[in-house]
Amino acid sequence: MQKFRGNMLAGLQNVTFEFGARVIVKDATWHIQPNERIGLIGYNGTGKSTLLKLFAGELQPSEGTVERSRNLTIGYLHQDLLSFDTHGSILSVAMTAFERVLQVEKEIDELGKRLEKDPENNALLHQYSDALHEMDTLDGYNIHHKTEEILQGLGFANADLQRPFREFSGGWRMRVLLAKMILQAPDLLLLDEPTNHMDLPSIEWLEKYLQHYQGAVVIVSHDKYFLNRMVTKIVELYQKELHIYNGNYSFYETEKQQRVELQQRAFENQQEYIRQQERFIERFRAKASKAAAAQSAMKRLDKIERIEDVEIERPNIRINFRVDKTPGRVLVTLKDATKKFGNLSIVEHAHAEIDRGDKIALIGANGKGKSTLLRMIAGTEPFEGQRIWGHNVEASFYAQHQLEALNVNNTVLEEMQLCGSQKTELELRTLLGCFLFSGDDVEKKIKILSGGEKARVALAKTIVSKANFLLLDEPTNHLDMHSCDLLIEALSKYEGSYLLVSHDRYFISKTANKIWEIDDHQIREFKGDYEEWVGWKERNLAAKQHSAVQAEAAVAKAAEAKVAGNGKTVTKAAGNGKTVTKVAGNGKDAGAAKAAPNAPNAPIDKEAKKELQKQQRLFQQLEEKIASLTKRKNELEASLSDPSTYSDKNKFVQTEADYQKAASELERSNQQYEQVFEKIMELEKNTPS
Repeated sequence: MQKFRGNMLAGLQNVTFEFGARVIVKDATWHIQPNERIGLIGYNGTGKSTLLKLFAGELQPSEGTVERSRNLTIGYLHQDLLSFDTHGSILSVAMTAFERVLQVEKEIDELGKRLEKDPENNALLHQYSDALHEMDTLDGYNIHHKTEEILQGLGFANADLQRPFREFSGGWRMRVLLAKMILQAPDLLLLDEPTNHMDLPSIEWLEKYLQHYQGAVVIVSHDKYFLNRMVTKIVELYQKELHIYNGNYSFYETEKQQRVELQQRAFENQQEYIRQQERFIERFRAKASKAAAAQSAMKRLDKIERIEDVEIERPNIRINFRVDKTPGRVLVTLKDATKKFGNLSIVEHAHAEIDRGDKIALIGANGKGKSTLLRMIAGTEPFEGQRIWGHNVEASFYAQHQLEALNVNNTVLEEMQLCGSQKTELELRTLLGCFLFSGDDVEKKIKILSGGEKARVALAKTIVSKANFLLLDEPTNHLDMHSCDLLIEALSKYEGSYLLVSHDRYFISKTANKIWEIDDHQIREFKGDYEEWVGWKERNLAAKQHSAVQAEAAVAKAAEAKVAGNGKTVTKAAGNGKTVTKVAGNGKDAGAAKAAPNAPNAPIDKEAKKELQKQQRLFQQLEEKIASLTKRKNELEASLSDPSTYSDKNKFVQTEADYQKAASELERSNQQYEQVFEKIMELEKNTPS
């Protein structure tokens, strides 16, 4: 049954949903308003995706109603979409968002062919004209550009757009389907883990896009940073109930703690009151004089609405690393390292060093070679140059390909017991609980686990390895927020060193004391945490923009300068931001022009006048050139601040080279401009008009 309540887009009204005997949500009410940005959170397995399916109409509630406004359009992005397959290109898949436009495009093509054979057919002409009008109304001529823009923003290079959809991995397929959904522009977007497998530039692009999206958005995500920047309301699925908080994730954390503390105090106060009343009843119910009072107390206890104790669904178990050996000061050094895949260059003659105590996050766009560099340091990827291993270094490497090393015939617990940690079964079960394996889950065979579950087993094995140097490739990909927090706490206490690759900005901000980037085929190091690095990048960008504004202002002033031989002025920007105006023909300041006229009968130096005219022409040419170069430099700066530039290595390299060339040429032209101006001033001083 569908209803409509005022301005509401969709909602749950007293909804209960059950899987067999398991209750997912009980008597839940939640209304979604237009343009809301909502984060739906909860522990793994509590039923967040189930709630999205209820809104999307894929599931029906056991009790209650799901309400939707009339003509509501819903876009639902979820992991199950990965089963979709086609021989078409990613561009054609994304463009299926414009179903009606493509249909009209086909009609126009067919009508055009018919008109070629029968040009006098008025009925056909009217149909053709109507189709063209509809195409224009639908903005159908821009759908290719729109689709390409969205795909590039999500990290695809121009060269990828015509590649078959089926050639791409699951994460990249999901981006194509997200692009399609964005282009459809539904009234309500339901996004289930949209940032999974995205790199940082793509996540930042998605944030900016969704912040201006003309519709409501509900997001299931374990990325705290993403939720903090994206949402203004949190809906938590907790203990089969929905708890609503009007704020971002940080607001939710504070309010949740206060709510839990209030509930705990109320529960304890009520329990104390109950104990007092029970003692009173027990003491006086046998006495005739107090029997009535005891009876009244019993009735009060029967009627009291009991406050539930705070239930801890996931205990805060600590993950503890053990380090057997202390390494030397330097763990690993790369010298003159070069790595190429065909024409694709990852690093060229690069140098890097990891010292004891370093906790490094390697960040950047996909395709820059982060995982390759991790394998180079681990010694599993051949390259040109030297990798020098330090004294007493014992490394443990976690990456997706490590899943192949798991023995599929072992149970989860057996796999952990065979990794030589000397931990007891109870300790291993406790650790596995942190990685979402509880109760009988530890008895599951590896071969029946999902990819995410296998990844968590491999990560747990890394944790118990006693290594003093960890290499971690996307360790939080299959963890919920609680498990991620436990891992952050463990890494903060870890006595060893590590190098990690992650797109989770919250995780990076809490774990790294250095930032690495692969930039221009070199390994650039920033000594500081993620927030400091972001501030440094923003200051650099602001400085570039300020420089560009100043350059534009200088060019604008220069464009006003007019060089002529008869009383016209030359305007030049002075070093203090003021302008100095001189009157051509006498070399004096404009204010003194009338006081010192040129001698009427002064001899004319034809060669000097010819040289003056030559320099004046050159001055005008330089003005035009500087204006053109400044415009070009600004365009290239804009490209370098666009995340899509970094998703295409060749495009980035070319853009960076063009920017350096334009900047150098602009600097040379400005210097020449100064020299020509001074020469004109000198010639005017010595050349009568």
